[in-house]
Amino acid sequence: MLEFLPECTGLAILWAGQWWELLERGWCNDTGRRFLKHCVLRNMLEKETPFFKRPLAITDLEMTGLDADIHEIIEIGLVVINQDTLEIIDTLDVKVKPEHIETAAPDALAVNGYKEEDWKDAASLYDAMVQYNQKTPNAVFAGWNITFDWAFMEKAFKKTGIRHTMEYHRIDILSFAWGKLRNRGLDQIRLSAICRYFGIEEEPKQHRAINGAMKAYEVLQKLLAMRD
Repeated sequence: MLEFLPECTGLAILWAGQWWELLERGWCNDTGRRFLKHCVLRNMLEKETPFFKRPLAITDLEMTGLDADIHEIIEIGLVVINQDTLEIIDTLDVKVKPEHIETAAPDALAVNGYKEEDWKDAASLYDAMVQYNQKTPNAVFAGWNITFDWAFMEKAFKKTGIRHTMEYHRIDILSFAWGKLRNRGLDQIRLSAICRYFGIEEEPKQHRAINGAMKAYEVLQKLLAMRD
């Protein structure tokens, strides 16, 4: 039984047009079957969906520190929205069990409120990334200061062997805010400062990834409603 298929194998199957043989012969478990079907769907969607028709995957993470080479994702928050209507299509709020909590930065854990007992039922990184991937086919990755979050997401995809299904362009809501608000007398461009500017209730001091993703979404709505 194939527990999963690496990226290169999945692509080879697609190119050879033989993916259904694995399904018929029972060589894949449920995870493998979902992965194969997902590869086919992604291949079709990438060829047919214009950029501005793709959903936005507004993502926020909580991590054990700032270095993607050392620290780990411990929570993923996701708000998937329709680009045309800005309506929410789907969400994800999942805790991720750290494998090396001993490498965590104490300041980071203080911000996200990590407690071992609260993470006892957390998903493995692999399972969390599978959930994320299932909710973001053909999407455009977006978020607040995406360089930071994407570095961790990219590492997570590589570590788990999961091929992400998103468009290669990414949208940084922070950069959009800078363009719209740079002459408005703001002293900071942190998400909390922009929330205050727009009268949006700020994220609680103890951060949750889903709260961060939702606040970024609310700010995006305000920015898009502004007149130039």
